[in-house]
Amino acid sequence: MKIEEYGFIGDMHTGALVSIDGSVDWLCVPRFDSPACFAALLGTPSNGCWRIAPAAEVRRRLQRYRQDSMVLETEFETDTGTVKVVDCMPVRGRHRQVMRVVEGIAGEVPMCLRLLIRLDYGETVPWVQHMGGGILAVAGPDALLLRSEIETRGENLTTVAEFTVKAGETKAFVLTCYPSHESPPDPVDVRRAVEHTDLFWREWAARCSFSGQWREKVVRSLLTLKALTYAPTGGILAAATTSLPERIGGVRNWDYRFCWLRDATFTLFALLGAGYTEEAQAWIRWLLRAVAGDPSQLQILYGAAGERMLKEVELSHLDGYERSRPVRIGNAASEQFQLDIYGEIMDAMHLARNHGVHLGEAAWRLQRHLVDFVERHWTEPDEGIWEIRGGRRHFTHSKIMAWVAVDRAVKDVEQFNLEGDLSRWRELRRRMHEEICAKGYHPGCGAFTQYYGTDRLDSSLLMIPLVGFLPASDERVVRTVEAIQRELTHDGFVYRYDPEESRQVDGLPPGEGVFLPCTYWLIDCLHLMGRKEDARRLFDRLMRVPNHLGLLSEEYDPAAKRFLGNFPQAFTHVGLVNTVQNLREEASGPAAVRAVS
Repeated sequence: MKIEEYGFIGDMHTGALVSIDGSVDWLCVPRFDSPACFAALLGTPSNGCWRIAPAAEVRRRLQRYRQDSMVLETEFETDTGTVKVVDCMPVRGRHRQVMRVVEGIAGEVPMCLRLLIRLDYGETVPWVQHMGGGILAVAGPDALLLRSEIETRGENLTTVAEFTVKAGETKAFVLTCYPSHESPPDPVDVRRAVEHTDLFWREWAARCSFSGQWREKVVRSLLTLKALTYAPTGGILAAATTSLPERIGGVRNWDYRFCWLRDATFTLFALLGAGYTEEAQAWIRWLLRAVAGDPSQLQILYGAAGERMLKEVELSHLDGYERSRPVRIGNAASEQFQLDIYGEIMDAMHLARNHGVHLGEAAWRLQRHLVDFVERHWTEPDEGIWEIRGGRRHFTHSKIMAWVAVDRAVKDVEQFNLEGDLSRWRELRRRMHEEICAKGYHPGCGAFTQYYGTDRLDSSLLMIPLVGFLPASDERVVRTVEAIQRELTHDGFVYRYDPEESRQVDGLPPGEGVFLPCTYWLIDCLHLMGRKEDARRLFDRLMRVPNHLGLLSEEYDPAAKRFLGNFPQAFTHVGLVNTVQNLREEASGPAAVRAVS
């Protein structure tokens, strides 16, 4: 099953991927980063899945969300009738649950159920026993209880059932995860819980203040971001999955079930611009807790609750998505030094203050320590925004974001009367700007380049006008954008850097898809440069990329028209929301505001 043929359901603790064939092929419980109990996505059905679908041949499939909701509906049409499977994860309650309701639409349809619970990412077979109204699967600390309105049986370590649904009939199922040392939870009214879940999402979506063209796609992206939020802390996960490849059959397979600091400012703009101040405040509070401590120990990513130890491990028992190995859990990039995140943190806090978020005196003390660290270390090489594993370099983007850290500190003092060494910071900002313009710009190729001394291009440099380092009208910026368009695009879509030279850059085999967030950045730059028709044409092309449900991955293969990378990807959905706002005629979008903030 292709990545784009999946839907996503979530409850702000964890999430699941449901295929257009009616199979739940990915589920981690009780958290996004917990071991999966359904891992067929990264292996085979024997690694865990839960399929409910017609027993006979299906003539037509249709999958959709209920409008402005995270309740997913998959409709099957057969020779004998039509049936719908409704899937959701209720947002209230102590335990994580997947609820499925089969509804007869027309005629009658023979159905089959096949449930394989395989804990520890598809490796551990649980002990299964029948209990009143369902089955209980236990392995170590985990218990999963299936309650069903039909009778099930065991076959070859699999729970199976056959049943028929007629027009107007419904059959309900609920799978509940809970600690195995506790008593089984009480039964729930599944149909009522589904309706309550639908109502919750509709009411949340109704708070969106955005109006105008593309509102439906904006709301879907915001719903996806909300569903990727870990409710207890406010942290927003980069994606619900691990190890979906950036190239089919390749090794660029990373675990994205964590919170990246780099996403902070973009995410805040997306939430605040749509009127979601409560979520923005929760995200900034998560950020403050996560980065607290010694600035030298700052990580680029953290667990959903701010965990720091994210050791990377390869799972040899899984074949990988379309045999793309290795499958990884954890992320060694958490141990890298990436200078740019200091700029993102300072920029996010500056933005929060501009929107009236009270950060307090402790936050400013922390920020001053961050600026002191940048002052001491900004001249050092780092691993950069793309988390390369081929050695540190003096990446131009990293230096620019270090400049942003100091610039925002200066502006916080100027605008909010905070205490700081203004004269020293202004002088530091000037010196940083002067060096970056001298060493980051390559006169021979007429563009800012990936790192000092090279002629390689890098799409992260599209951020130059978007963060206010130089105006979009600056000739060096114009030439850089034009060079990226000329050298790093495929049918308008943007690569991070030359994919055929990736081994020299990051030490990994060449080849990956275009990077969708960078394509949004290009649109933002074109709009700021006054090339509004070009920006709109590219945006219209990009709006044909989301799948049938409006969901997006991190990367894309324009030739094969396939999603690549983890899914759904928060950073891409954030890019969509912000770019829609940037394309409005009034200069109030995130790009325009950030460029002068």
